[in-house]
Amino acid sequence: MRAIKHPSEAALALHAGGDLGPIAQWRTARHLRRCRVCREELAAFQGVRRVVAEMPSEPEIPWNRLAAEMQANIRLGLAAGECAGGNLPASHSVFGFTGWRAALALASLTVVVAAGLMLRHPAAPAGQTVLEATADGIQVRRGGESLGMKHGAGTGNVSYSASAQGSIGESYVDPVTGDVTMTRVSW
Repeated sequence: MRAIKHPSEAALALHAGGDLGPIAQWRTARHLRRCRVCREELAAFQGVRRVVAEMPSEPEIPWNRLAAEMQANIRLGLAAGECAGGNLPASHSVFGFTGWRAALALASLTVVVAAGLMLRHPAAPAGQTVLEATADGIQVRRGGESLGMKHGAGTGNVSYSASAQGSIGESYVDPVTGDVTMTRVSW
């Protein structure tokens, strides 16, 4: 009796998006006609694609508020420059600029740093699951709860994975013994 060879998760994910080549597409479609488990996994990938398609492409940045803060900082800098008589000593210059130029440079730098922090650490919408890489593994967060897999640095070859059905896993090869450890956790 011949064992059934299921398509990989990657092939099913590519099939869900119509990104497989013609022959692989045909083989996967043929397998899906007779395999309920793979059809369910394909449906999960298609659901994830729908959710991702509905997500905003860029984080919402309050540009009007940032512009108002920049204008306020510029006005403050100009007013401070007028109070000081517009002649700041060289020790009070910013990047070689004095007066209103220094205020403008500081305001611009503040906006760039704030935007960078907002883009680097976007807040997850309430109730949604977030999968993220950490310094020593992977982590899934939803609301105030998290589930993570961590492995110490320098301990060998570790591969992390996540599935659309709600599980994360790791595979570890011990560099000394060659033993393989595989762990999968569902949430």
